[in-house]
Amino acid sequence: MTTLLLDASVLLAAFDPEDDHHEPARALLEDDKVTLATLDLARYEVVNVAVRAWRAPESVGPLLAVIERLADDGGVLLSTDTLLTRAAEIAERHTISVYDAAYAAAADKGGNHLVSCDERDLVSKGLASLPVNSQSR
Repeated sequence: MTTLLLDASVLLAAFDPEDDHHEPARALLEDDKVTLATLDLARYEVVNVAVRAWRAPESVGPLLAVIERLADDGGVLLSTDTLLTRAAEIAERHTISVYDAAYAAAADKGGNHLVSCDERDLVSKGLASLPVNSQSR
């Protein structure tokens, strides 16, 4: 089985029918042929979007439940000093946020494949692939 590391954008897209990546993201979360993981940072990111951008605090519980399901699948990786030091290097090299780079560093460290809906900062730079290109890899 392949392990895919999902960033917060994939989790959010799966819950947002208006997102261009909604269907592939939702399908990826339901794909039992892959092992899914994420970074502990995803909890903060999805809650922030649900409360601040969506103005939908009722979405917090279901979003966090998906992350807990990932914890039981491939895991929720911790943002350690080593990981964040590597993320800082990646952020500097690719001119992206340390938040985005943390997912790339976690995927690289664990030998996992990063999946993101962030076409500008991660996909276009070859650091991740879109959900539509990641099902049953």
